[in-house]
Amino acid sequence: MVHIRNTFIDSIGNTPLIKLKAASELTGCNIYGKAEFMNPGGSVKDRAALSLLQDAQEKKLISKGGIVVEGTAGNTGIGLGLIGNSLGYKTIIVMNDNQTQEKKDTIKNLGAELRLVPAKPYKDENNFVKIAGRLADELRPTNNNGVVWANQFDNVANAKGHYIGTGKEIWEQTEGKVDGFVCSSGTGGTISGVSNALKEKNKNVKICLSDPKGSALYSYIKNGELKSEGGSITEGIGSSRITKNFENAKIDDAYSIDDHEALPILYDLIKNEGLSLGTSCGINIAGAIRLGKELGPGKTIVTILCDKSDKYNSKMFNKSFLMEKNLPVPSWL
Repeated sequence: MVHIRNTFIDSIGNTPLIKLKAASELTGCNIYGKAEFMNPGGSVKDRAALSLLQDAQEKKLISKGGIVVEGTAGNTGIGLGLIGNSLGYKTIIVMNDNQTQEKKDTIKNLGAELRLVPAKPYKDENNFVKIAGRLADELRPTNNNGVVWANQFDNVANAKGHYIGTGKEIWEQTEGKVDGFVCSSGTGGTISGVSNALKEKNKNVKICLSDPKGSALYSYIKNGELKSEGGSITEGIGSSRITKNFENAKIDDAYSIDDHEALPILYDLIKNEGLSLGTSCGINIAGAIRLGKELGPGKTIVTILCDKSDKYNSKMFNKSFLMEKNLPVPSWL
């Protein structure tokens, strides 16, 4: 059967579920990863980027020749840049200078304008998200085709994309037999959209947040206060605040996952299952394994395989970096 897509945008979404062998065997469950790395921009963030831009178009905020501005850890910027190119928009990305070189290069190589800023907490006026918002305001009077701040953290069009797409796909792909969904949160879009879509179909589907160390969301779900401890080499996940997208998520429980738990899972997947995944996938799968152990054998659990490892080579496969941080090193390095 030949599938023809009329545009690049039509190839976003409808990603397959892949059974994670080791995770499934360990728990006696069927643990599946939704292969979001198969989106054309290489990550789950293609969905958010598309939904944010479609929302701006529906509201007539932008037309061909317009500018899209966004603050991002990388993947949303890549998605916006590629989709923007296909729609005739210029893209300006504001990113913390501590993100991997691979992501910075990818954004520049697709013709987007990259502005690097020092990493600052959200409460600081010079946090990357706030800088992006101000930049859009400054540029707006200069372009008659519209200047849009995508605002992936607080624009709920992000969650909507996962509600009508990702969540619905998971329900259909598991034929409604899904017992649990586990996912980390950066903007909150994925966990919010998917949790609402699944709970609407079956309120007993257990939704769990998998949170990296250094993020305050685990403590918020567990005891209602935003408190963080430790740190993580993951990028683009974890948060110090409750975004508008995260606010609407229906979450039953949360796990706090250490890099020491997540990295060996990723290295094992490369070595034994041929899946080479990015850092946040390790956090997600570790959470899915924990939920599987809790729910017991025979259950069906789905998590998100956000992106591939190639965006994190300089961290994941950098022996001196890993040793310096006292983290697990893959056996082949």
